[in-house]
Amino acid sequence: MPRRYDPDRRQRIIDAAIRVVGEKGLAGLSHRTVAAEADVPLGSTTYHFSTLDELMVAALRQANEGFAKVVAAHAALSDPESDLATELARILGEWLSGDRTGVELEYELYLAAVRRPALRPVAAEWAEDLTARLTTRTDPTTARALVALLDGICLQVLLTGTPYDEGFARATLARLIS
Repeated sequence: MPRRYDPDRRQRIIDAAIRVVGEKGLAGLSHRTVAAEADVPLGSTTYHFSTLDELMVAALRQANEGFAKVVAAHAALSDPESDLATELARILGEWLSGDRTGVELEYELYLAAVRRPALRPVAAEWAEDLTARLTTRTDPTTARALVALLDGICLQVLLTGTPYDEGFARATLARLIS
Protein backbone atom coordinates (compact mmCIF):
# COMPACT_ATOMS: atom_id res chain seq x y z
CA MET A 1 0.00 0.00 0.00
CA PRO A 2 1.49 3.43 -0.91
CA ARG A 3 2.38 5.77 1.89
CA ARG A 4 -0.24 8.45 2.49
CA TYR A 5 0.99 12.00 1.88
CA ASP A 6 -0.02 14.09 4.90
CA PRO A 7 2.11 17.24 5.20
CA ASP A 8 0.01 18.68 8.04
CA ARG A 9 0.25 15.63 10.29
CA ARG A 10 3.06 16.98 12.51
CA GLN A 11 1.10 20.19 13.13
CA ARG A 12 -2.09 18.26 13.85
CA ILE A 13 -0.18 16.24 16.44
CA ILE A 14 1.08 19.42 18.13
CA ASP A 15 -2.42 20.90 18.11
CA ALA A 16 -3.79 17.68 19.56
CA ALA A 17 -1.15 17.71 22.32
CA ILE A 18 -2.20 21.25 23.23
CA ARG A 19 -5.85 20.19 23.38
CA VAL A 20 -5.01 17.14 25.51
CA VAL A 21 -3.03 19.22 28.01
CA GLY A 22 -5.81 21.82 28.01
CA GLU A 23 -8.43 19.20 28.83
CA LYS A 24 -6.52 16.71 30.99
CA GLY A 25 -3.39 18.52 32.14
CA LEU A 26 0.14 17.26 31.64
CA ALA A 27 -0.71 14.06 33.49
CA GLY A 28 -3.07 13.15 30.64
CA LEU A 29 -0.46 13.65 27.93
CA SER A 30 0.84 10.50 26.26
CA HIS A 31 1.62 9.46 22.72
CA ARG A 32 -1.53 7.34 22.84
CA THR A 33 -3.86 10.17 23.98
CA VAL A 34 -2.38 12.55 21.42
CA ALA A 35 -2.69 10.01 18.61
CA ALA A 36 -6.33 9.45 19.49
CA GLU A 37 -7.02 13.21 19.66
CA ALA A 38 -5.23 13.85 16.34
CA ASP A 39 -6.87 10.82 14.74
CA VAL A 40 -3.53 9.46 13.57
CA PRO A 41 -1.83 6.11 14.14
CA LEU A 42 0.21 5.87 17.33
CA GLY A 43 3.35 5.34 15.25
CA SER A 44 2.88 8.80 13.71
CA THR A 45 3.28 10.53 17.05
CA THR A 46 6.44 8.62 17.86
CA TYR A 47 7.76 9.16 14.33
CA HIS A 48 7.47 12.94 14.63
CA PHE A 49 8.26 13.12 18.37
CA SER A 50 10.29 10.24 19.73
CA THR A 51 9.81 11.40 23.33
CA LEU A 52 7.07 13.22 25.20
CA ASP A 53 9.60 15.94 26.00
CA GLU A 54 10.04 16.61 22.27
CA LEU A 55 6.28 16.86 21.90
CA MET A 56 6.02 19.17 24.91
CA VAL A 57 8.79 21.39 23.53
CA ALA A 58 6.85 21.78 20.27
CA ALA A 59 3.60 22.45 22.15
CA LEU A 60 5.24 25.00 24.48
CA ARG A 61 6.92 26.76 21.57
CA GLN A 62 3.55 27.07 19.84
CA ALA A 63 1.81 28.17 23.05
CA ASN A 64 4.48 30.85 23.61
CA GLU A 65 3.49 32.37 20.29
CA GLY A 66 0.20 33.51 21.86
CA PHE A 67 1.87 36.00 24.18
CA ALA A 68 4.41 36.97 21.54
CA LYS A 69 1.61 37.90 19.14
CA VAL A 70 -0.07 40.08 21.75
CA VAL A 71 3.25 41.86 22.42
CA ALA A 72 4.00 42.28 18.72
CA ALA A 73 0.58 43.83 18.12
CA HIS A 74 1.46 46.73 20.44
CA ALA A 75 3.72 49.02 18.44
CA ALA A 76 3.47 51.61 21.23
CA LEU A 77 5.66 49.36 23.37
CA SER A 78 8.69 50.45 21.36
CA ASP A 79 7.58 54.09 21.13
CA PRO A 80 9.78 56.13 23.50
CA GLU A 81 6.93 58.64 23.92
CA SER A 82 4.44 56.08 25.24
CA ASP A 83 4.00 55.30 28.92
CA LEU A 84 5.78 51.95 29.28
CA ALA A 85 3.92 50.93 32.46
CA THR A 86 0.56 51.62 30.82
CA GLU A 87 1.49 49.69 27.69
CA LEU A 88 2.75 46.66 29.64
CA ALA A 89 -0.34 46.64 31.87
CA ARG A 90 -2.55 46.84 28.78
CA ILE A 91 -0.69 43.99 27.06
CA LEU A 92 -0.96 41.79 30.13
CA GLY A 93 -4.67 42.58 30.45
CA GLU A 94 -5.29 41.76 26.80
CA TRP A 95 -3.48 38.44 27.13
CA LEU A 96 -5.25 37.45 30.35
CA SER A 97 -8.65 38.45 29.00
CA GLY A 98 -8.23 36.24 25.93
CA ASP A 99 -8.64 32.49 25.83
CA ARG A 100 -8.04 31.55 29.46
CA THR A 101 -7.45 27.91 28.52
CA GLY A 102 -4.55 28.98 26.32
CA VAL A 103 -3.00 31.08 29.08
CA GLU A 104 -3.37 28.25 31.61
CA LEU A 105 -1.94 25.76 29.13
CA GLU A 106 1.05 27.98 28.44
CA TYR A 107 1.78 28.32 32.14
CA GLU A 108 1.31 24.62 32.79
CA LEU A 109 3.88 23.81 30.11
CA TYR A 110 6.08 26.67 31.29
CA LEU A 111 6.09 25.36 34.88
CA ALA A 112 6.71 21.80 33.68
CA ALA A 113 10.19 23.04 32.77
CA VAL A 114 11.02 22.98 36.49
CA ARG A 115 11.12 19.17 36.34
CA ARG A 116 11.83 18.66 32.64
CA PRO A 117 15.17 20.16 31.59
CA ALA A 118 14.35 19.74 27.88
CA LEU A 119 11.62 22.38 28.26
CA ARG A 120 13.79 24.99 30.01
CA PRO A 121 15.27 26.69 26.94
CA VAL A 122 11.83 27.06 25.36
CA ALA A 123 10.26 28.21 28.61
CA ALA A 124 12.93 30.89 28.90
CA GLU A 125 12.45 32.13 25.32
CA TRP A 126 9.41 34.32 25.99
CA ALA A 127 11.12 36.00 28.95
CA GLU A 128 14.32 36.56 26.99
CA ASP A 129 12.43 37.93 23.99
CA LEU A 130 10.38 40.34 26.09
CA THR A 131 13.47 41.40 28.08
CA ALA A 132 15.32 42.14 24.85
CA ARG A 133 12.38 44.18 23.58
CA LEU A 134 12.18 46.14 26.85
CA THR A 135 15.90 46.97 26.84
CA THR A 136 15.14 49.40 24.03
CA ARG A 137 13.15 51.39 26.60
CA THR A 138 15.06 50.75 29.83
CA ASP A 139 18.26 49.21 31.19
CA PRO A 140 18.70 45.40 31.13
CA THR A 141 18.28 44.96 34.91
CA THR A 142 15.01 46.89 34.96
CA ALA A 143 13.82 45.00 31.87
CA ARG A 144 14.42 41.67 33.63
CA ALA A 145 12.64 42.93 36.75
CA LEU A 146 9.65 44.05 34.66
CA VAL A 147 9.39 40.62 33.05
CA ALA A 148 9.60 38.95 36.47
CA LEU A 149 6.84 41.21 37.79
CA LEU A 150 4.61 40.51 34.77
CA ASP A 151 5.21 36.79 35.27
CA GLY A 152 4.34 37.05 38.97
CA ILE A 153 1.15 38.98 38.30
CA CYS A 154 0.09 36.36 35.73
CA LEU A 155 0.72 33.53 38.16
CA GLN A 156 -1.24 35.26 40.93
CA VAL A 157 -4.22 35.85 38.64
CA LEU A 158 -4.15 32.23 37.43
CA LEU A 159 -3.63 30.68 40.86
CA THR A 160 -6.06 32.80 42.87
CA GLY A 161 -8.78 33.19 40.26
CA THR A 162 -8.98 36.89 41.05
CA PRO A 163 -9.68 39.23 38.16
CA TYR A 164 -6.75 41.02 36.60
CA ASP A 165 -6.36 44.53 38.05
CA GLU A 166 -4.83 46.68 35.33
CA GLY A 167 -4.54 49.69 37.66
CA PHE A 168 -2.51 47.68 40.18
CA ALA A 169 -0.30 46.31 37.41
CA ARG A 170 0.28 49.77 35.95
CA ALA A 171 1.14 51.24 39.38
CA THR A 172 3.60 48.49 40.32
CA LEU A 173 5.22 48.51 36.88
CA ALA A 174 5.60 52.30 37.10
CA ARG A 175 7.36 51.94 40.46
CA LEU A 176 9.92 49.62 38.92
CA ILE A 177 10.46 51.89 35.93
CA SER A 178 10.93 55.11 37.94
